[in-house]
Amino acid sequence: MHDHRRLGRELDLFDTDPLMGAGLPYWLPDGATVRHTLEEYVREAERAAGYRHVYSPVLGKRELYEISGHWDHYRDDMFPPMDLGAEQVVLRPSLCPHHALIYRSRSRSHRELPLRMAELGGMYRAELSGVLGGLTRVRAIQLNDAHIFCTLEQAAEEARAALALIARAYADLGIRASRYRLSLPGAGGKYVADPELWRRATALLREVLDGSGTAYEEAEGEAAFYGPKIDVQITDPAGREATLSTVQIDFHQPERFDLHYIGPDGAKHRPVMVHRSVIGSVERAVAHLLEEHGGAFPVWLAPVQLVVLPVAEAQEGRAHEVVRRAVARGLRAEVSGAGEGTLGARIRAARLVPYQAVVGEREAGGGLAAVRLRDGRRPGAVPVAELLDRVAARVADRGAELWPAA
Repeated sequence: MHDHRRLGRELDLFDTDPLMGAGLPYWLPDGATVRHTLEEYVREAERAAGYRHVYSPVLGKRELYEISGHWDHYRDDMFPPMDLGAEQVVLRPSLCPHHALIYRSRSRSHRELPLRMAELGGMYRAELSGVLGGLTRVRAIQLNDAHIFCTLEQAAEEARAALALIARAYADLGIRASRYRLSLPGAGGKYVADPELWRRATALLREVLDGSGTAYEEAEGEAAFYGPKIDVQITDPAGREATLSTVQIDFHQPERFDLHYIGPDGAKHRPVMVHRSVIGSVERAVAHLLEEHGGAFPVWLAPVQLVVLPVAEAQEGRAHEVVRRAVARGLRAEVSGAGEGTLGARIRAARLVPYQAVVGEREAGGGLAAVRLRDGRRPGAVPVAELLDRVAARVADRGAELWPAA
């Protein structure tokens, strides 16, 4: 059973320091590479799906969260406000109020809808120290978030498209959903008191799930305070379940922020706000990927995709030339030199790198590399150009098969 906390430290991906504080991990170079690659994948997938990206501040005036409802319904999970002269500012617990303000900053026409606004942005939650752990429960979160402003008639289709985007990402990442959950409100004052809001939003989400043939379970007490949501659940090797991705339909915040668009009739109409996150927080996504793959990331996501191992110092020049050619192809490659230990020790140290290229005297003289794969196979000596073509192809198509038949 793999524990991402142990793997993350063994593989030099992330760590913590008491002076930074609990729940505030930092990313080391290889971990930063995984994170950057994952973020760029999500951005590109969103761009291809018609999203436009924005940046918004991690601070907001307390009044902003009073309007959104976070202050009334979510205050216990927020950091205390900071006094700045006559104002109070708060580290944001969510990105949606900021995106609502960006939407209303311009006059909007029905011709602009659906308007898909995405951001990979920081948010902060005052988690108690007893529940913090590794990357799964942290206080500073980098969230893959998006909000779609659309007409009522467009809302179900936008939610369906979001679920399809999530499914595609899971396939590319080599992970799977353990179940889908329709999260509904429970008893108590945690939720916005508007029965009609809940009825309409829940009916739309049921329509989406039923129409797509997705099996799901209903769970009371798991909704957001402002509306129901579809939660895509994952399970770690220890059997613990968590939410990674979400799709929500929200009638509450468009009302609170007085959002509108001009319809074909020239009158003002209220948009629907669809919240969705493809991979949830980057922290939790990386934690799950580590545990799911045991540190053996898919080729396109691996921090090092190719390691070149010269047998002796005499072949180090050739090894560095192979790495230069690989880097020029956009691959992440490095040399594990003869001075770093025996060839066997270096091969073992690079056991999680998808491709190992051993360069001895014969290979160096013939423009070859003796290929070893992470799964234990040894395709043998091949021209360096062929090796680089194969690795580049696997990165480009995000394929799982390391060495498919030619």
